[in-house]
Amino acid sequence: MPLALLALAISAFGIGTTEFVMMGLLPNVADDLGTSVPTAGYLVSAYALGVVIGAPLLTALGSRIPRKRMLVLLMGLFTIGNLASALAPSFGLLVVGRVLAGLPHGAFFGVGAVVAARLVAEGRQARAVATMFLGLTVANIVGVPSATLLGQHLGWRATFLVVAGIGLVAMAALTLLVPQLPRERHGGLGQELRALGDRQVLLGLLTAVFGFAGVFAVYSYLASMMTEVTGFSETSVTLVLALFGIGMTLGALVAGPLTDRALRPTLYGSLAALAAVLVLFDFTVHVKWAALATVVVLGAVGFMTTTPLQMLVMNKARHAPTLASASNHSAFNLANAGGAWLGGVAIAAGWGWTSPTLVGAVLAVIGLAIAVTAGLLDRGGPGASRLVAAGSERMPEGERVG
Repeated sequence: MPLALLALAISAFGIGTTEFVMMGLLPNVADDLGTSVPTAGYLVSAYALGVVIGAPLLTALGSRIPRKRMLVLLMGLFTIGNLASALAPSFGLLVVGRVLAGLPHGAFFGVGAVVAARLVAEGRQARAVATMFLGLTVANIVGVPSATLLGQHLGWRATFLVVAGIGLVAMAALTLLVPQLPRERHGGLGQELRALGDRQVLLGLLTAVFGFAGVFAVYSYLASMMTEVTGFSETSVTLVLALFGIGMTLGALVAGPLTDRALRPTLYGSLAALAAVLVLFDFTVHVKWAALATVVVLGAVGFMTTTPLQMLVMNKARHAPTLASASNHSAFNLANAGGAWLGGVAIAAGWGWTSPTLVGAVLAVIGLAIAVTAGLLDRGGPGASRLVAAGSERMPEGERVG
């Protein structure tokens, strides 16, 4: 694998850390800025809002910018957003900082996934994309717990200063390690928008919204389930979240080779497994060792859906994949918000702390149904799903490493 993938993974590590660390710092931020924890929770939504808006907007604005330069610019905006968060004197300005930090998230992963796929030979593209996503999963194992601990001891501002520092390191790594990719013969915003309107691309995005919502219906309330139902102490929650991150990493490692070998079967299998594990979790959550084992498996099967979904929208928009790829991350964040909301509705309705597991299972089944429907409707030839078929963006043989 080329070293450029390391630069992409470092960037993904910083993005993953800042995305999830706020959940553990809400009490600290609320105390420091004189607001309530529920109000501070809007900071999580502010980041997601930035992702949803920024993914298509920044990708469209940067459609003519060379991809290496675009990656560096996006990480520059990420760094500014985290620095603004660290220095924010009021809650309102902190919300603005979180939106700024979220804006480049989807566009970076959208452009980065296309770049990762261009860096390797045909047949290894999903593994390259999964390698970039490893930075995101490792962030949940190391970055988020460490950053949360740092914020609890040195103040939440220190956390965002460190994340801004990670952004600077990522910018340097991207500048030094990512090669200049050849200019596309075809492209432009018009072609990107037409590719985004492809039926298979839209069904892929819809699959992401429903299928991945099943993960966040449970993940959003995992800490409460572990303390209220399983019987773990609050101090043990960090370990539980780290186990979920380990599962995510295992899922990313497995998903890459499987997706390269059989994209749609990997997507079907991961969504079906996700639904089954969520139903199982409704029973295992009552036993500590079984609950912990299920958390690892849940992280694995949940994250196994991301690589085939990412490759699917890129492949089906193969002549202009960047906007579709970025929009996939808007879909993931809509899944985040929608899954958390539906899980909360179930709890508020009095169905119990474990009710989000069944809500999540239903969402995963809906995602699977959409994916299967898309597969049945797909009439493309056997070569239609190969990203490198868009020869306008292939790297010359002497420049590709794989």
